[in-house]
Formats: sequence, structure tokens, C-alpha cells
Amino acid sequence: MDHRRRLYSDLLQDHLATHRQMAFVAGPRQVGKTTVCRALASEGGYFNWDDPADRKTILAGRDAILASVGTDRLSDRVPVVVFDELHKFAKWKMFLKGLFDSAADRVRIVVTGSSRLDVFRRGGDSLMGRYFLFRMHPFSAGELADPSIPECPRSTTRPVEDRDWQALLDHGGYPETFTRRDRRFDNRWQSLRLRQLVREDVRDLTRIQDLDRLELLTDRLEAYSGSSLQYSTLATELAVTVDTIRRWITTLTSLHFGFLVRPWFKNVAKSLRKEPKWYLSDWSRIDDPGRRVETLVACHLKKAVDTWEDCGFGRFELRYLRDKDKREVDFVVIKNKSPWFLVEVKSDDQGLSPHLRHFQDQIGAPHAFQVVLSLPEVKADPFQRHDPIIVPAKSFLPRLP
Repeated sequence: MDHRRRLYSDLLQDHLATHRQMAFVAGPRQVGKTTVCRALASEGGYFNWDDPADRKTILAGRDAILASVGTDRLSDRVPVVVFDELHKFAKWKMFLKGLFDSAADRVRIVVTGSSRLDVFRRGGDSLMGRYFLFRMHPFSAGELADPSIPECPRSTTRPVEDRDWQALLDHGGYPETFTRRDRRFDNRWQSLRLRQLVREDVRDLTRIQDLDRLELLTDRLEAYSGSSLQYSTLATELAVTVDTIRRWITTLTSLHFGFLVRPWFKNVAKSLRKEPKWYLSDWSRIDDPGRRVETLVACHLKKAVDTWEDCGFGRFELRYLRDKDKREVDFVVIKNKSPWFLVEVKSDDQGLSPHLRHFQDQIGAPHAFQVVLSLPEVKADPFQRHDPIIVPAKSFLPRLP
């Protein structure tokens, strides 16, 4: 199988070399968290709570863990300890707090696991100031072109090979499906992954008991990708309350099945506080070509804002724009509470949308891009332009992480 270097390897190595804080690595099922994190562990420094021998060492306490990585030996590097699936340990936060407070100068700590880790960490602030969060996403065009630590945005890019670009469009960015490039495998892998998410993660994390109807909701949400969510319509279709639909979507979002993009309304005349738009996290499951391309770009932008924020470049948000006159731009990236760049997505070159200039004038964003899938790559940097422009997807997406 094709094993690609992930940008998260460099990010985490840089963090471990320069910071005392623990690294929490969160992300969806089968995105590659264990593979990346296990490679960081020093000899004897990987512990999986699901392994009985590792569990015994964890329960034995700090001294047993430190002894396993040889902290009593002279070394040029501080050893790295990786804990996988540790959140299944009822006292995991207390355990990590004690280990960090007593041994942060002798060992570096990485914590990862299923997508639930990001949910469980929000349950309290006992670890406040003791960790940094890294959110792992599937492969993207930028990561395939250059898996090194990203700039914000990249000033130069390498081209994505045509076969990799096509595989990304057809099979998505999850390592298993991207590297195998087999549609029959994709179908089986996706079905199993969705069933595990609904039947295992949701069951273990929440008190939701109506898993059959929740599974029906996931089917409906696949068709909704790129659309504003109509909570009342979904509630009627599934014969549940609107509040139930909202809770279920919040749960599915926390488990990385998809994500919400909310409208941005500050300083936009006549803007409406509409329902959020929904995007599936795996664009390869979407049959409609237009929705698939928009979701592909949405996932790239979501990965970019999360990664830039995790790297410390500032505070970022992904939003969209729409006003009462039904003018709309698919996305606007907000940096430190100010609009940075607008993105309108098209499958084919249809001429520049007038909505880009309208909203750019309204909100004062420095850049406005119409990203077109079908256009060939050009080398020019779109971030050097301040007027609304048409940009090939092959030129724009590699500048993101």
C-alpha cells in the first residue's frame, strides 16, 4: 500500500521539540491518528488501553511508564510516550494530570484515540494549560503536494500529480480509500465505518437509543451536503422533534461525520441569520457533481482553518454569506474576527460571479476567489491579487494545508 508522509508528523515533532504541553490528537475514525502518533513514540513508549499488557502498565502508574522508556538513562532527546484510546479509562484526566505535573520535564506526552477524544476533553478544565489540541483531517491537495509544516497561506506550491488529484476527487482523502483506489472497496469501507460510528461511537458517547432513526438521518444528510439545514423538514420526515434533530446533528458533528458552516453577518447590509449549511466530511459519498465539488472545497477550507489555528497563526472561522436579495457566496474565511478571503465554487468556468465583488466591497475582505474545478493549473499566486478573480482549483487548493 502507498504510505504517504502526513503533515501532522512534522507538526507533532515540532511541538514535542519545543513545548512541554501534551499533544492531544483528535479526528475522525480511520484518518490515520494511530499510525502517525505511534511513529513518534520512543522505544517502549506506546500504550494502547485496549491492550491488556499496556493497560496493566498504565494502571501501575507513573514509575512503570517512565521505566518503560528509560528516563533514568542519559539521552540527547526527551522520550515520547503515546497513549492510545486512553479516554476509555474512567480516571484518564486525573491520570494525565498527575503524570504531566510530576514528569513533564522528563517525558513528552501524546494522547490520541477515536473521534470521541475531542468530545471527552470538553467535559472539564482539569487539564487546562497542560495540552495543545491538534485536529487531524484526511488527505488534501495541499498535504499531497507538500506535507511539511504549512505557511498561512503557502507562498509557493508543488503540483499535485494528476493521478493523485483524480484519486482525491474519486475516492476521498481517507488514507485507506485514497491509497487503494478501488470503488468496490470504498463502498464496503464506507458502510462499515458509518455503522461503527452510529452503532458504537454514538452508543458509547450518548444516551441516544433510537439508532435506527439516527441512521436514517445520516442517509438524509448525505443528500443535504452543501445545503442549508431545514431542521423542521428533517424532524417531520423522521417523526421526531426539531430539538431532537438539532441534538443528533450536534452529535454527528462532534464525531466528524460532517460539519456546519454558519452565516457571517457583521457589517453586511440586509444580511439574514439563516440556518447553517451542512457539509459531509467525505465528499466521495456524494453523487451530485456540483455538491461533490463544493463539499471537496469546503473540507479543504475546514482543514485549513483548523490547521492554521492549531499552528498558532491566529483565530479562524469558516462561514458563508447571503443577504435578503438572495445574493450568496459559498464561503468566507474569517481571521482574527475580520474577513480575509471569499470563495465561490464552480465545476466549470461560467464567468465571474458578480456576488464576489458585491460582498467584497461590503465587508472589505482583501481577497475574493472563484475556484473552478475544470481549469488547468497556473503558477501565479492568487493571494497576490486583491480584485475578484477566477482561480483553478489545482492552483488554489495546494496553497492550503
